Amino acid sequence: MARMEVTETFAGLALPGHLHTQESLRFASSFQFRDTDVVIVTYPKSGTTWMQEILTLIHSKGDLEPAKTIPNWARAPWLEHTHFKDLLQETSGPRLITTHLPCQVLAPALRKSKAKVIYMARNPKDVAVSFYHFHKMAKFLPDPGSFEDFLIRFLDGTVQYGSWFDHVKGWLSQQAELELFYITYEDVHKELGRSVEQLADWLGCPLQPEEIREIQQHCSFSSMRENAMVNYTLVPCEIMDHSQGRFMRKGTVGDWRDHFTPLQNMLFHKIYQKEMQDSSMRFCWLLD
Repeated sequence: MARMEVTETFAGLALPGHLHTQESLRFASSFQFRDTDVVIVTYPKSGTTWMQEILTLIHSKGDLEPAKTIPNWARAPWLEHTHFKDLLQETSGPRLITTHLPCQVLAPALRKSKAKVIYMARNPKDVAVSFYHFHKMAKFLPDPGSFEDFLIRFLDGTVQYGSWFDHVKGWLSQQAELELFYITYEDVHKELGRSVEQLADWLGCPLQPEEIREIQQHCSFSSMRENAMVNYTLVPCEIMDHSQGRFMRKGTVGDWRDHFTPLQNMLFHKIYQKEMQDSSMRFCWLLD
């Protein structure tokens, strides 16, 4: 299925038609979660691939074989993508499932199970920069135009996948209703080993120190960047134009400083404060 120029609209969101159809989105919204499912939820470019890799290795107790031989999208398939319906239904054991969908679509179904949800968030300024660069290489996303233009759309929530603010606030509002573990990209970047240990304990899969060290080494940015099972180099250039950049670009914290003007930064902070004023979410990102 190509559909590179198609945009699907679902639950008020614009989504790339290459990955989504109305059928696949309806399938996701009525999905029957199992108590043993672990669901990775992120807004795009917030550390999704990193979390897929970490959880793969927690489940394998540090055994690198799955991470080195199976593409990450087969280990932790996307719930809403049209390509993975059969894989999700055929998997009999505990499943790792990945999604970018907002809580209003998935929370009702999740409440009917004891599935565990891991929500990973990232400094929205770094998200905007990373998403902008991803638009340049992903042929199923619209031309981003200039960074200035893209940033305005990002702040307005009119980019594909919708508003970062709504996505984060929506999912974090479900912490009392769901088995939800909240973690940030910055947490993992600062203390990878500690983050792995916390996630493993929460999942009921405690690890030995040597297993944590093995996962730390494999899940370093430099290691993942060279792993074809993770870095999306297996995706044909007709879908991702690798001449325009690398899927795993920098993996840093604070990359926004090389892109934002002082005026853009001030505008971003103003909108952030307005959008998040009633949220219990940490405001540490405003101190950057």
